[in-house]
Amino acid sequence: METTVKVKHLKQSPTKVRFVLKDIKGNSVNKAIDKLNNNRKKASNFILKAIKSGLSNLENNNSDFNQDELKIKNAFVDSGPTMKRFRPRAMGRASQILKRTSHLTITISDSNKKWGYFGTKSKSYRIKIRN
Repeated sequence: METTVKVKHLKQSPTKVRFVLKDIKGNSVNKAIDKLNNNRKKASNFILKAIKSGLSNLENNNSDFNQDELKIKNAFVDSGPTMKRFRPRAMGRASQILKRTSHLTITISDSNKKWGYFGTKSKSYRIKIRN
């Protein structure tokens, strides 16, 4: 069983979210929740909310799942739309302020796959996945 959670238009830059996200990628869900609860970064609240949403989705769709076996299979953040603002400067000039947003995607899964496939429909390759 697997679920993907997407949170869009977070009011924080992708670099700040990636800083917290790289800490929990590949961990078990319980360990990630513990790390996020003890983290003081603003991004940890967004990520924690997304993980809890994914857990509740799994609970609704599958009645028989064990939270101890779940892992964060994939987690990444992309940049969203950028709001552009201007700040007055000296001698009548203006400088641009970029207020960046981000899109967060987290995949929670219980499968312990050792092999993966990549390529096109006509030609696919089997590779070993490293943990």
